[in-house]
Amino acid sequence: MNTTRPWLRLAPLLLAFAWLQALAADLPEVQALNDRIRALDASPDLREMAAYERMQALRAVQVAAEAKRRDRDNALYVAQRRVEIAETAARGDLARRQANALDQDRTALLLEASRRDADRARQESERLRVQAQIQAEEAEQLRLAAEAEAQARTDAEAALSSAAGQQTAKISAARQRDAKLARQEAELVSGAKLPASKFETRGEVFTLGSALYQSGKTALTADGKSTASALAAYLDATPKAKARIVGFSEGDADGKRRAEQLRDAIAAAGVPKSRLTVAAQPKGTKAKAAEVVISE
Repeated sequence: MNTTRPWLRLAPLLLAFAWLQALAADLPEVQALNDRIRALDASPDLREMAAYERMQALRAVQVAAEAKRRDRDNALYVAQRRVEIAETAARGDLARRQANALDQDRTALLLEASRRDADRARQESERLRVQAQIQAEEAEQLRLAAEAEAQARTDAEAALSSAAGQQTAKISAARQRDAKLARQEAELVSGAKLPASKFETRGEVFTLGSALYQSGKTALTADGKSTASALAAYLDATPKAKARIVGFSEGDADGKRRAEQLRDAIAAAGVPKSRLTVAAQPKGTKAKAAEVVISE
């Protein structure tokens, strides 16, 4: 086993410092790196740290000092990195040594305190055990009380939810009855049938097929215009409602133009455009060329 101190292993290379100093006179970068290595050797805290990394750094600086002009930039870069590694490693070794020393001091203090205060620690442990038992009993009582309160709250919320659900169902049924009457009125007034609809959270949704548009175009057919008149009559029958018209793109037919054509037809039938908005979506089909979502 080699018991030589790390800093002694640097001795052969340290002899090169004087030679490097002279060689680096015209190379300030090399001089600066050489000075940084010297600073590590001069520090009483760091001189014995990271011996291997410092040896590598010193060799790299020597190579940079001897490098030809075309290779000098690369050699200086390597030397810079080696010096940085040596500095970092030295500080890391010092930090680990200090941490180990502190840990040993802490362990010694803890052992001494443990020996000195064993009886008092046992007494405190017993006191804490009794206190923990009392707290556990109180916590159990509080848990039981909280469970009872939570169950009561759950029962109350369930009752409220049931009542709210029943009320919502009644409101929905009333809206659907109103919609049915408005639909009948609109079809009588316009003389045209409204498309099938369904009620969703966003409102009543009418779905229009591509047959209401001219083939491959965005203009409405005669049936499409009749449907627009029926939708206008339906909106007249529900004056507080607004319509969101969504056109779906299909082939060469642009979804937005489809929505605009339908909006313009509904507006031409007497519905203010302020009650109509348009939007576009991709992936239309023959069964779904446009949607009209009516909501209050």
